[in-house]
Amino acid sequence: MEERSKAFFYQLVQTPSPSGYEEKIQKVVREYVSDFADEVRVDVHGNLIATRNPSAPFCVMLAGHCDQIALEVNYVDSDGFIYVLPIGGWDPQTLVGVRVTIWGANGPVDGVIGRKAIHLLTEDERKKVPKVTDLWVDIGAQNKEEAETYVSVGDAVTIPLDCRELLNDRVAAPATDDKSGVWVVMEALRRIDASKLKVAVHAVSTVQEEVGLRGARTSSFGLDPDVGIAVDVTHATDTPTVDKKICGDIQLGNGPAIGKGPNMNMRLVNDLVKIAKENEIRYQMCAENRITGTDAAMIQVARAGVATALISIPNRYMHTPVEVVSWKDMDAAADLIARYIESLDPEVSYIPQ
Repeated sequence: MEERSKAFFYQLVQTPSPSGYEEKIQKVVREYVSDFADEVRVDVHGNLIATRNPSAPFCVMLAGHCDQIALEVNYVDSDGFIYVLPIGGWDPQTLVGVRVTIWGANGPVDGVIGRKAIHLLTEDERKKVPKVTDLWVDIGAQNKEEAETYVSVGDAVTIPLDCRELLNDRVAAPATDDKSGVWVVMEALRRIDASKLKVAVHAVSTVQEEVGLRGARTSSFGLDPDVGIAVDVTHATDTPTVDKKICGDIQLGNGPAIGKGPNMNMRLVNDLVKIAKENEIRYQMCAENRITGTDAAMIQVARAGVATALISIPNRYMHTPVEVVSWKDMDAAADLIARYIESLDPEVSYIPQ
């Protein structure tokens, strides 16, 4: 993998992008794609759309959502302690004792998430899983007035945006869900051989997926693609306590997972599998027995319908501060999409027969 490509991923995971607050990360994406995209624009919703070969009549949409789960300032009490609401789906147990940054109007403010110490908890309290409303953020303020000189209701709050290299080409960072997907779709766009490109390709860094798949809904309506491929994460099931009979067998480092089920066009799925085999790209199959909680759900039913596929990056510890993904899986996913688009004949039909 090129160092510039790897640096792009680091920039993505180290840039705050709570749902509804994606402006900073879209600037990172725009800077990266400006060297190879023919057009780059941001729509009124905040989706960034990078395009190659825009005049071609047959249109492919690639989607990876740039927003991350986060928190939002809701209330400051008289002692200066700050109470927050979740943006997206948190397990509150992962938040106790975590360092945070509040993105105030005058700059970032450091804080910590506090809870009553275990020594002071009653027996009943020790048995209960804390709710987000049982926690607070401490920025060191002495009172409400001092706290409100730094933060305001509605300010976004993120956990530390750091990135750690692990063994065997694995990386741990918050919000690899779904900044790994943004990386894949933009890398795929870059890797397409221009001499083989016969279709228009729009790589979209979508917004507000974690709060209702909203950016995919608006961008797919606006683009009206013939083919849509969403790239998100799926649960790697190669960790202790996960029952593969229920959750399937998805291994970290064994390649991206191609989804199969009612949210996908089966002819498109078969084409992706064929391309993976022809190019010796490692892949896995992922059973999706219902409409997925990904951008693919919105793309498939845009306007009169879109031939849709879902490619997923195996992810350990999803929606925690230590999500783990594999460089190999992301790299293979970008290559798979690029090779598929190079093979695409604009006369193809994905109407089921």
